[in-house]
Amino acid sequence: MSHDLASARRLIVKIGSALLVDDASGDIRRTWLQALSEDLARCRGRGQEVLIVSSGAIAVGRRHLGLTGRALKLEEKQAAAATGQIRLAHAYQEALAKHGLSVAQILLTPEDTEERRRHLNARATLEQLLALGAVPVINENDTVATTEIRFGDNDRLAARVAQMISADTLVLLSDIDGLYTADPRKDAAARHIPEVRELTPAIEAMGGAAPQGYSSGGMVTKLAAARIALAAGCRMVIAEGHGLHPLAAIEQGARCTWFLPAAEPRTARKRWIAGTLNPMGALVVDDGAAAALKRGTSLLPAGVVAVEGSFERGDAIIVRNGDGREVARGLSAYSSADARAIAGHKSGEIEAILGYRGRHEMIHRDDLVVV
Repeated sequence: MSHDLASARRLIVKIGSALLVDDASGDIRRTWLQALSEDLARCRGRGQEVLIVSSGAIAVGRRHLGLTGRALKLEEKQAAAATGQIRLAHAYQEALAKHGLSVAQILLTPEDTEERRRHLNARATLEQLLALGAVPVINENDTVATTEIRFGDNDRLAARVAQMISADTLVLLSDIDGLYTADPRKDAAARHIPEVRELTPAIEAMGGAAPQGYSSGGMVTKLAAARIALAAGCRMVIAEGHGLHPLAAIEQGARCTWFLPAAEPRTARKRWIAGTLNPMGALVVDDGAAAALKRGTSLLPAGVVAVEGSFERGDAIIVRNGDGREVARGLSAYSSADARAIAGHKSGEIEAILGYRGRHEMIHRDDLVVV
């Protein structure tokens, strides 16, 4: 894994409130956003897929609702987010449209990335937007939160999105140029750490308290994001973002901290499928399908001879051969009821049988691990 931002295939850029929103006025820093948009357009121009995870809705909205000068109650934060998100989306749309880029707004909750079926639906939407050339702008759905909203805590959300879509690079633009051995604002002897390959207890101990202002993620949540990203095989960089063209600055060698994983995204995803999920059921396949799986193909309905257990779309299931031996495991594209209906049939018959057009595969090879 290199330190070259230009080598990214699928890039996620996380932007905190303190970078996007002026602390004094509550206005969006449009000159900064325009410069960032130039960076993003350059990335897109060389064939990279780009997603944005952006904080700032509450910070922008509170000023327009007169909610300044004091701590906000939960319902006030939700009201501020509701009006602020519209302004944020419009600002991104306006800035990126100058470069011929379409913007799509996606609002997620933690449950959308953790609960498997919602995870699959969100992933499918993001994948389709990227395939159509749009730039998804993602934020937490603060307006419907049922627990206290934590200002600027989109670091972990960005890492979960990276995990969800198998991104290979996550950039956390911050008010600090990376990880230090101690808080450099308080300790003049603090040393900058340019590269981290393992999140040891010593590294995690370097996380400090959140800075003052709109951003409250702090280094603690950035290290938590690093743990999620690295486990997904996604490299992550923490870089100072206040200056204009922050992505260009990283490419030109600005000081930052790179967190480098030991595995590529797909390898890490398949390790997760193979080792951390509790299978909810099983598919029994014929000898031809079992042999095809070993060659790296997806599992098609035609090769399935029996369905065991009760499961839903996206659940982990085992694949067995006729002798009862486990040959693979993966994430089912169909519920057990639908799987039973289409088992043994050709993919072209699925729509006629189920009444809707699902995936051609019972388990796609990207969601399958042969044992």
